[in-house]
Amino acid sequence: MAGAGQPLARGGAESRGGARLLAPYRVLDLTDATGWLCGRILGDLGADVIKIEPAGGDPGRRTGPFSGGGPRPAESLAWMAYNANKRGITLNLESPAGQDLLRRLVGRADFLIESFAPGYLNERHVGYRALREISPRLVFTSITPFGQTGPYAGYRGSDLIAMAMSGLMALVGEPGRPPLRVSLPQAAMWAGMYAAAGTLIAHYYRETARRGQHVDVSMRDSLLWALANAPAHWSLKREDLERGGTSIVGRSTTGARMRAIYRCRDGHINFIFYGGEAGRRSNEAMVQWMAELHEAPEWLRQQDWGAFNVAASTQEEIDRLEAPFVAFLLKRTKAEFAAESVRRNILGYPVADARDIRGDPQLTARGFWQEVDHPELDAAVTYPARSPAAPHRSGSTMRRSTAARWDSPGRNSRRCGRRESYDRRKAGRRPDPAGPGGRQGRRVRCVRRGPHGRQASGRARGHRRPRRIADAPRRLPGPLPSL
Repeated sequence: MAGAGQPLARGGAESRGGARLLAPYRVLDLTDATGWLCGRILGDLGADVIKIEPAGGDPGRRTGPFSGGGPRPAESLAWMAYNANKRGITLNLESPAGQDLLRRLVGRADFLIESFAPGYLNERHVGYRALREISPRLVFTSITPFGQTGPYAGYRGSDLIAMAMSGLMALVGEPGRPPLRVSLPQAAMWAGMYAAAGTLIAHYYRETARRGQHVDVSMRDSLLWALANAPAHWSLKREDLERGGTSIVGRSTTGARMRAIYRCRDGHINFIFYGGEAGRRSNEAMVQWMAELHEAPEWLRQQDWGAFNVAASTQEEIDRLEAPFVAFLLKRTKAEFAAESVRRNILGYPVADARDIRGDPQLTARGFWQEVDHPELDAAVTYPARSPAAPHRSGSTMRRSTAARWDSPGRNSRRCGRRESYDRRKAGRRPDPAGPGGRQGRRVRCVRRGPHGRQASGRARGHRRPRRIADAPRRLPGPLPSL
């Protein structure tokens, strides 16, 4: 296991050159699940991300599935995955003192990302216009279901609603049956990626224009970009694309459907007949493999794939061609097909599940994974350690799990923002001592920008310096342990 702060295996992210791109910058993350990924991406790029939660903790801590047997906040896999690499404090935005604390934090921050309903922060005098008076260079990113403007701006939404209203669900499922949603959240993930991209574009602008911007991200709009061909199809032909299920539609002028997913012994395989020269080679290679195992009928061995015309094929012809392939692939394993498809240049590959992805040699060789210790689980959890589009740079700044402080949200308050004293009673209701303990109102340290990122300033009277993180690189302080 590659321990936190230790060099990764050869080919891992640590073997790549370059520094952590956002190491000098601080992000205030006020998002719910719709914005978690944005903060995670910025944290992976080296930013010091501070997750700001209500006193009782982010409700997402109770989002399943869980690593244990029950709905315990310390075992939420979704929370673990998307909030790694963040520190955390609690803050009550309903109280004047909590609002004042946010303003003071903004004075020492470079980015703020939030997912409140449009107007919520403005009503509390901590919206973009108010905060840019404090920090003109602040990049303020909002992630909402429908954006900050338009007739739907004030509507509530969810991942399911965004998938339905984007048109994505109309294209998922079997023909003639109700539309389906994708099993895992999609709208929040797309919105989070676009939010991170928009935030970095605004950051680039800030570096030249010396002022920040308000980045407006809509979950629904983000999903529409994933299927931009569907509206174009309607504009040109006044036809809706159809749900194909496990078949490919639209390749035949006769309306024939062509199977794209085949069952195998231990899962499923993606394979399809193609026309043209590339299709001829792939189809012939597949039949040759079947013939070597005496599972190709004579008529299939005599098939002229050079003359095969996908567009003109009828459903009867397609069904006859597919039948021997269905029987053959049902006897093969995913590993067998993967090896033979590469060796024989067959256009197809197994449908990967989570176990396949985790053991994928390509991802391992590229240093995609990193194991992070979770003391509260007495286990190590494997996370993606780098963005798929990451430049050549040193490894992820992830050092320990965010779950390590789950029983006490706000653990890092002393290390975030300016060194100020706040009266707990003025900062909002005190959390239930029996529940998650918030730290709003505690004295916090002044953090300044140094040559290697954010560094703590000189000690205040009666305060000790934060302990060095034992497993952090000594030459580059980087973010502290998370929640």
